[in-house]
This record gives sequence, C-alpha cells and structure tokens, in this order.
Amino acid sequence: MNNTREVDVVVIGAGQAGLAGAYHLRRTGFEPDRDFVVLDRSPAPGGAWQFRWPSLTYGKVHGMHSLPGMELTDADPARPSAEVVGEYFDTYERTFDLRVRRPVHVSAVREGDGGRLLVETSDGTWSTRALINATGTWDRPFWPRYPGQESFRGRQLHTAQYAGPEEFAGQRVVVVGGGASGTQHLLEIAPYAAATTWVTRRPPVFREGPFGEEAGRAAVALVDERVRQGLPPRSVVSVTGLPLNDAIRQGLRDGVLDRLPMFDRVAPDGVEWQDGRKVTADVILWATGFRAALEHLAPLRLREPGGGIRVEGTRAVDDPRVHLVGYGPSASTIGANRAGRAAVRDIRRLLAAESVAA
Repeated sequence: MNNTREVDVVVIGAGQAGLAGAYHLRRTGFEPDRDFVVLDRSPAPGGAWQFRWPSLTYGKVHGMHSLPGMELTDADPARPSAEVVGEYFDTYERTFDLRVRRPVHVSAVREGDGGRLLVETSDGTWSTRALINATGTWDRPFWPRYPGQESFRGRQLHTAQYAGPEEFAGQRVVVVGGGASGTQHLLEIAPYAAATTWVTRRPPVFREGPFGEEAGRAAVALVDERVRQGLPPRSVVSVTGLPLNDAIRQGLRDGVLDRLPMFDRVAPDGVEWQDGRKVTADVILWATGFRAALEHLAPLRLREPGGGIRVEGTRAVDDPRVHLVGYGPSASTIGANRAGRAAVRDIRRLLAAESVAA
C-alpha cells in the first residue's frame, strides 16, 4: 500500500525559521495540509527554546525578534524564556492556522519521480515540489575531542544538557567556550560552585556600545561568504562579539571571566596544559555550540568538499528545490524572518515556471 502524500511544499522544523516560512506560504495563498505541511520533531511549540534551562529568563535573552505578523509584547522578563517563547509560538501557530504536525522525525530526503522530492518521516512519506529546511542546530551539539577525555572521572555535559546552576553547588567547574552560553553559564554557576575556570580557543571579544545596522550587515556578510563557498557556517554571534553589559562587566571585575587558553589534554581529575599548568575539576561543561542538523539531506549529496552546503540567498546552489532557512547568515531570529519570506518568494517563482513548462 502506498501511503505517500503529495503537497507543493514541505517545511521541516517549526522554530523561528520554519514558522516564518509557513506564515509567508499561508499569506501568499498556500493552504495547510492541501498545499504545504509543517513537520516538527519537537513535542510542543517553541522550537529549541522549549529546551532552554529554567534560569535563562526572558529578560536575559539577547536579540529575540518577533515572528512576522505578530509582535511578542508584554512578556514578563522574569519568566523562563522556554515558557514565554513556547506560549508565543503556540499562539502564533493557532492564530495563523499553520497546523504543525508533531512530533514527526524526518529521516531522509531523497530524489523522487517527476522531479519531486520524497521526504521520509516517522509519519509516512511526503512527495513535494519544494522543501524549506528549517531544522536549526539544537539536535547537533558539538563536542570537541581532546586527548584523555575518556579518562575524566568527573561529569562532562554540554550546554544542551544544562539545567541550571544549582546542580554545581560545591563543585569545581571548567567551562569551555567563548560564546554567549559560556559566559551565561559562568555568571550563573560562580555563586554556587567551589571554583570556576573559563577556557576558550580564542581570546573573547567584548563589544562596547550599541550594535548598529551597518555592523550587523557586515557580520552577516562574513557568514554569507562562507556558505557561498560551501564551508560550514559560523554563527552570526561568532563574528559580532559579546555585548559588554552590566553582568559581563561585573563578571570581569570579580574575576569570574578571567579567561585561560584552551587546555591541551584532559586528566582523570581535571585539565592540563603543555606548560605544566593544571586545574583540578569535578565537572567539564562544554559550551561549545552546535552544528547545522542536516543529516536527513545526505541522500541529495549537497555537501561540498569543505563540509557545508553552498547556498545563495536561501537556495541550495546544487538543487533549487531546496531552501535552507535559519542556516548561515539567516541563523539569527530577524535573519530567519527575512529568509522565510525570501524562500517563499523563490519557491513561488519555481512552481510558476514549472506550471508554464508543463
């Protein structure tokens, strides 16, 4: 029995990027279930936000931009961001009747018949003329490898597993990573821990003053150039630096954000450097970021030798049916909104051209 269902567009992922794409499909006349479907792996609305640690309150969130067509207003800054954003996304999905299907796991996207793509999922197979891939990064936490890592007798965890600072009470904690998550973890953990140590591969760059539109465009351009070359994207944050806010300034004054260069190996009871320095630790917290979750696209052979997918705008250069939204330069919340609109505009042109050709 063939249970393959046909639509014009499949959207994979219902975070900021996926919902932005679905909104613009709906706004331009595509009907949910008939013309497009949105498939989401998560158990509830909220994208990756629903998995954020409770101590990350909405007031601590940097740069959360509203979804198109509906502002996020009057949010309590003291509430966990997971709750605030989860409720906002839920209201958004219902308001615009996006009919997100969840939880649905997409295992593979393959070439189908008649120029269509086959999207294989835990809920059957979809045949589609175009794909908006908005799977983000949360499902692919990046764990660096260092000599001796397996010998460590303490606990190792990643940002994706972080549940809050209380669990580190009385422990000696090494935090690895120079991004926003690393500094947030350190500032939260320090009052509870016996000791904290911060290590990063590169010296952290702290940004003074407001981050203007011109600087934002320059940062996005740097990320865009990488994906045009088929290299794995760096995050937009990695090229903007860390905002020097009051909490960061206090952390610098208190010595919590005294940074050490990356250690060379992990010992059973801590971490070590070639020059003989050693830090004893009970916990290593890897705040080392995430990578794009794109394994399901492997059958389409879109990856370049450099490891990334070459993209112009949102469109995969090697397959114009595939749009990557929330990837590379559109990985910020405002970038995802714009990219969702651009992807739908391109898809409409593609489908119109196919109809004329037919």
